[in-house]
Amino acid sequence: MKKGIASFILISSLISFEAHSQNKADDIIGMWLTGGKEPAKIQIYKSGGKFHGKIIWLKNPTENGKQRVDANNPDKANRSKPIIGLLMLTGFKFDGDDEWKGGDIYDPESGKTYSSYMYLKDRNTLKVRGYVGISLFGRTETWNRTN
Repeated sequence: MKKGIASFILISSLISFEAHSQNKADDIIGMWLTGGKEPAKIQIYKSGGKFHGKIIWLKNPTENGKQRVDANNPDKANRSKPIIGLLMLTGFKFDGDDEWKGGDIYDPESGKTYSSYMYLKDRNTLKVRGYVGISLFGRTETWNRTN
């Protein structure tokens, strides 16, 4: 009897874990609110089989009475472009299980681009990791689904 109950609990746990651990590629699509002192809304979308994200809203869209621009962009030609509408996430592919990998994240505050991957902690919580070289050297941010 004890073996039967233990087996049932183990099988139930595995089924439950499997049901919760599988994401679908398009689960990441939508609007996400970043954290920190300068929150932004990022719209993640799919194009050409890859996932990308652009800034569609800023808590502080102006600076000194003018629209905020990508002033720290390493390409001088892009420094006058507005932050709103800026492509921030590029080239992510779903790994078939639980991560979106192989993409880059651009940080307009520093003007730097980092390798990145993302995963859903739950349906409404996205973990975004940017790193240099290997993922050990990086930072993870938590974004929350919004509308």
